Amino acid sequence: MNKKILKSAVLTALLSTTVASTALAAENPFSDVPADSWAYDAVAELAANGVIDGYPDGTYQGENTMTRYEMAQIVARAMAKTDIDKADKATVDKLAAEFAEELDNLGVRVADLEAKSDNVKWTGTVRYRYTDVDKSTASGSENNLLYRIEPHAYLGDTGWMVHSRVEYLMKDVGTASNADDVTLDRAWVEGDGLGAHWKLGRFPVLPMNGMLLDDKISGVEASFGSDVFTTTLQAGRFNTNAGSKDPAVLDESKSDYYSVQFKYNQDKWTAQAEWYLFDDFYKSNVIGTEAFSEYPNGLSNYDFDTDELNLWFVGLGYKFDDNFRLSAQYAENTEGSGYDKKGLVKGDESKAYNIELNYKQFDIKDPGSWDAFVAYRYVGAMTSIAPVYKGAWTDQKGIEFGVEFVPAENVLATLKYFDGKDISTDEDAEKFFGQVEFQF
Repeated sequence: MNKKILKSAVLTALLSTTVASTALAAENPFSDVPADSWAYDAVAELAANGVIDGYPDGTYQGENTMTRYEMAQIVARAMAKTDIDKADKATVDKLAAEFAEELDNLGVRVADLEAKSDNVKWTGTVRYRYTDVDKSTASGSENNLLYRIEPHAYLGDTGWMVHSRVEYLMKDVGTASNADDVTLDRAWVEGDGLGAHWKLGRFPVLPMNGMLLDDKISGVEASFGSDVFTTTLQAGRFNTNAGSKDPAVLDESKSDYYSVQFKYNQDKWTAQAEWYLFDDFYKSNVIGTEAFSEYPNGLSNYDFDTDELNLWFVGLGYKFDDNFRLSAQYAENTEGSGYDKKGLVKGDESKAYNIELNYKQFDIKDPGSWDAFVAYRYVGAMTSIAPVYKGAWTDQKGIEFGVEFVPAENVLATLKYFDGKDISTDEDAEKFFGQVEFQF
């Protein structure tokens, strides 16, 4: 192999800056590579990074043919680097595959080097959110700033990973009522074993496509099947009063949680059938006459005749082409009538359903990409306790539409608007939601 080819391949894999900028960053140590050589900057940078070295006499001998073993040594050094991005790492991986036999003979285990270079991965988010609500029972605006950091680490050579998430939330930014919260939001291990994919710890859940809630449970999850048909089992504990300011309430307001989920995904069709149980859901959820904080209209467990959520959910989706997708979901709580004891709730809170049409799909890595949706949502308070929707919310029904846009790589801007009614009062309600999210 000619070293000119080597320079081009390894330089692509290791250098993200231009040749003009690397000349300022490193000094060439080889006597036979003059400053006016086309390869001067590349050779100097690779030598400074410890990827290449020369001969004992201080020369590089760049016109000599390189052996595969010499190339394998360079590839091994490149694989051990920890500061290359995903695109560059893909090139290094291709070189590792090409020289796998030589690397093995040199005592270099490719898997070990990959694990070393990627042992801990860090992701995170900085997010600003603004919400404005206008309805008869309550109106006002809210804004908050969130900083989120998420480390992900390999658990030795087991193939399992450890995940966690820490959040810093600044509420009501710029106001006298500003309040800050710092939480270890999630922590779990994840991997394959006994024919299933497992999660153990405090991990995220999105039941009923987010119609039920967007939160986390403390427990265990097992998923098995294929890419076409998957069965997921979950069991654990769920904190039903995450919005409380009283630590004692947070300790006491947990319910038992169980679920069975079946999902089908092939070609243009998707289908789901799921069951969820929250046992003793409202235990210690209300202090005196204080209502459950998630219910904006003051609905609480004292208003309904059950302390259990027994939920059934079905969903169906169809992809017309690369742009248009249509989906529909329906859920029902079989415990309780769905109407309050005093007859004041004017709609059925024991059911929830959603019909949504999506156009296009954004890619956070593709500036200028975007998507849009329009949906009709019915969000019963006894079925949807903290839905993922940012327009329609618990105890509301109506039309929601929105758009998501990527102005720059890893930056997502979201706008949503809801126009409808509160189910419990049948009064008009509308909501504007705006958010800018920076991912890293």
